[in-house]
Amino acid sequence: MKVKMILPALTEALSPFWRPIKYSLFPPLGLATLAAYLDDHDEVEIQDEHVERLTLNDEPDLVVIQVYITSAYRAYELADHYRRRGAHVALGGLHVTSLPDEAAQHADTIFLGPGEDTWPQFLHDFRAGQPGKVYRSTVRTLIGAPPVRRDLIKRQLYLVPNSIVVSRGCPHTCDFCYKEAFFKGGKSFYTQAVDAALAEIERLPGRHLYFLDDHLFGQPTFARALFDGLAGMGRVWQAAGTVQSVLRPGLLEKAAQAGLRSLFVGFETLNPANLKAQHKYQNLNRDYSLAIKRLHDLGVMINGSFVFGMDDDDAGVFGRTVEWAIDHGIETATFHILTPYPDTALYQRMAAAGRIFHSNWNLYDTRHVVFRPRRLSPEELEQGYWQAYRDFYRWGSILRGAWSKETATGKLRHAAYAGAWKKFEPAWDWVIKAKRLPFMLPVLENVLDGLQGRGRQQPNPLSPLSHPPLRSLTPDS
Repeated sequence: MKVKMILPALTEALSPFWRPIKYSLFPPLGLATLAAYLDDHDEVEIQDEHVERLTLNDEPDLVVIQVYITSAYRAYELADHYRRRGAHVALGGLHVTSLPDEAAQHADTIFLGPGEDTWPQFLHDFRAGQPGKVYRSTVRTLIGAPPVRRDLIKRQLYLVPNSIVVSRGCPHTCDFCYKEAFFKGGKSFYTQAVDAALAEIERLPGRHLYFLDDHLFGQPTFARALFDGLAGMGRVWQAAGTVQSVLRPGLLEKAAQAGLRSLFVGFETLNPANLKAQHKYQNLNRDYSLAIKRLHDLGVMINGSFVFGMDDDDAGVFGRTVEWAIDHGIETATFHILTPYPDTALYQRMAAAGRIFHSNWNLYDTRHVVFRPRRLSPEELEQGYWQAYRDFYRWGSILRGAWSKETATGKLRHAAYAGAWKKFEPAWDWVIKAKRLPFMLPVLENVLDGLQGRGRQQPNPLSPLSHPPLRSLTPDS
């Protein structure tokens, strides 16, 4: 059987604001995870439209497309193309789960929710000539899942090829979270077996890892065991966690000892009324300043996430947030415009109140206003969002944040990390076009590790010996 798996380009990739480096970071791990369930004699290819031109004149038997909201129209275009060519087209992902009736118009089969239980059943039905129209996930487990087909990933096209997922979902329920809708109908948070997660890590070459888990610290017992196993491996890694998990005694220390060097933290808003309105209770009554201090004291940099446009936000929210982040020495910040994704509690509430302007999914990218804010005009919200980015990433702001660090090395590390991410985009574009991204990974590792070059020797990222085919070894959107 000939199988083609596609990650379509997001609409953003066609916009003047597209940052090629942002979508040259991680390979399509979800598709590589599904590919692991195929038989050895199946011919399978994964194509990521963000980093390569799609081949569209082929004739696969089965086409699998992962759909996000801002890639939906492109995904449907590709699905229609391959259906006309006689392929069986399967669509899955966040957007398909949120709007199954829309997606079903462009697919022979759709998948709702995670695929670990439904995908093997579909393959059995497809080989028997009786594929179903809809497969809905109800059984949630990663126990016994086969190793990810990393031999199908074009490592040389990504800065961070060693992305990994060892859990699914999040134990918290926030009204604006897109992924909450994805896991309805079953467990919304579950993990791999620790031994399986560590075995997957051992198979990865080099030093750097990036955990793409929504909340790596979500199950403390699992996280402790994972960090214990990671200790001594010489890895440096990045992940995501909550303020609550950062403040939990002992857990963060284990993570830092095991190689944690940068953490994505969802602060989202400095306003408790906004937290309550969005049911983000895990951030209520938490000392943000103490969480930041704990991370920095352990040598962990912070990527702070902030959302603008909640009902209690006024015109001053942008400046207040940026100044707070700079004053606290946050290395990088990710700003978002509140977006009511379909099938979330936020969407349902806003739709009932008549506050949503339209359903042009291309604009549901957290960069455009698609609803009527309560205390801001749409124009104020959009302009404030862009101004926040400009203000936070000015050289003066970067240097102010860096100066908050106590040591010269800390100051230099902050400036190097924040500056390289936002101030050298033309250079990143050149590196990508010249296909030199793998040569930048040791630089990233060195910055993460405090510019000291610690740890085991880095293998040549281009050497075939540095990433043997996982299919030859025994035993994650």
